[in-house]
Amino acid sequence: MTQNISLSDITLDETDIQQVTEVLKSRWLSMGPVTQNFEKEFSAYNNVKYSFGVSNGTAALHIAVKELGITRGDEVILPSLTFVATANSVLYCGARPVFADITSFDNFNISPEDILEKISHKTKAIIVVHYAGYPCDMKAILDIAEDHQLKIIEDTAHAVGAEYQGKKCGTIGDIGCFSFFANKNLATGEGGMIVTAHDDIAKNINIVRSHGMTTLTWDRHKGHAYTYDVVDLGYNYRISEIASSLGRSQLKKLDVNNKIRKGIAEQYQNQLRNIPNIRLPFLQYEGLSAHHIFPILLENNNREEFMDRLKAKGIQTSIHYKPIHLFSYYKKMVNSKLITLPKTEYVSDHEVTIPLHPLLRDEEILFVTDSIKESISEVHR
Repeated sequence: MTQNISLSDITLDETDIQQVTEVLKSRWLSMGPVTQNFEKEFSAYNNVKYSFGVSNGTAALHIAVKELGITRGDEVILPSLTFVATANSVLYCGARPVFADITSFDNFNISPEDILEKISHKTKAIIVVHYAGYPCDMKAILDIAEDHQLKIIEDTAHAVGAEYQGKKCGTIGDIGCFSFFANKNLATGEGGMIVTAHDDIAKNINIVRSHGMTTLTWDRHKGHAYTYDVVDLGYNYRISEIASSLGRSQLKKLDVNNKIRKGIAEQYQNQLRNIPNIRLPFLQYEGLSAHHIFPILLENNNREEFMDRLKAKGIQTSIHYKPIHLFSYYKKMVNSKLITLPKTEYVSDHEVTIPLHPLLRDEEILFVTDSIKESISEVHR
């Protein structure tokens, strides 16, 4: 028996289509009033003072690193078990990424203990990544940052809607960066958001995301301004009105969809927790996760055969992630032989991501878990 079960999917309904259609009918497609409303609503949802729509999560990370004054000769500590954009944002500013290991095989988030080991006189900031939607140990990391006068950037690409001790992820450090890529919990195709509570940082973000200009095209279109100055080296990192309209609609469904994801994750955990040769990370996690992805850890290195068997049954899987420090480009940028991240590299060799999205039906979830049990048994015969 085979099915067609995708790794990720999004809930798009008539409300989403109507929101986008209204923008098209307005004939104003670049950043304007819809984006302003999206920013206000995103700030209200996260209880944060400032939110700025940007073209994607990578743009948010680049702006965050730049606006914290990180530059050539500086170092930023971050996990290697993340998407490459996290580290690229540091290189964009001429600084050096310093990779820290994960906490354990039960928690794939960055290790506070290893952060401490990696701090030098050049360290200026820490970038945390809330892997799979599970918040990092922010209390420990905040204490480290305070003790060593470091800034904190939260890469919240996986964790929109997640909470740590009552605070939304992305609002705990100095700057939070969100991605609205097509497979995210809040998806607009492309797009992102950068948030902060700091007045001075907010003022600069607003300028830098649009070529360093002091006024936006919409301001001049509405007669609120007639000219502009360029006061910084800025970028074309603006979000579109189409993406913002979809973001507003998706934001209204976020908590419901995250709750559905939680229910699916719990079904997976109940079905797979006692299966030989499989380990479930975050099984005892007590915080509020966004449940962006569901990783499992194979105890033997037979991942390719295991994934091929699931593929033959019509189940899409993936890997999150190959460590950044082992990519060819980064091997040239950093001396990988001197980097010791044993837990990160083990997880990278043994992790498999199985389908998780709000459209999964109960019978599909059961088919996935039954197929995993069957496949793991077959590869261990």
